[in-house]
Amino acid sequence: MYEMRTLSTDAERDEAVALVQDRQRWLTMRGLRVPARADIPALFRDPQDAPAGLFEDGLLLACMIPQHTSSHGWDQGPCLFLSCFHTLPDHSDDTVQLITLWASDFAARLGLPLVRTEILASDPLYADPIAPFLRRVIDMGWNLRGPGKGQHGEPVARLELIAEQRPGLAALIGCRVQEPQSAADRRSIT
Repeated sequence: MYEMRTLSTDAERDEAVALVQDRQRWLTMRGLRVPARADIPALFRDPQDAPAGLFEDGLLLACMIPQHTSSHGWDQGPCLFLSCFHTLPDHSDDTVQLITLWASDFAARLGLPLVRTEILASDPLYADPIAPFLRRVIDMGWNLRGPGKGQHGEPVARLELIAEQRPGLAALIGCRVQEPQSAADRRSIT
């Protein structure tokens, strides 16, 4: 069984840092873009950022920082924003499909209409080496909102997903992720 949970221990956050660094090395070795912001691993070390991870039998497959925002640099309206989303190298497609299902359900349970995220890309998107990945995530239900500047100023593809409750999902993915909001108001959503 899979489990999405807030990374609450130093060991879990260190594991996320290692995953981010492994992913960045993997991208570099293939000549693909890596985030320009050098301190992304530091974001996963900070418990105040409430990073979350997808685990399978104790193995961290993906990590991200879920954020509840009503105003984002490229669109208005409340959403669950998946910041700094990284997957374990060579596990992307299945992991992204699981995150897609979880994020859509989680956002709906929070009363948010959308999930948004950004992935590193160049304009034009169809010529970028990331184009096959973009086609796969669009097939998973994500809407491509076009190119732009990301949270950290780098060129990205903007993706949006409609929130949808998935009542049977708990049988596949357990969820123990804190509601993304101010630290004083955080609570666990199960």
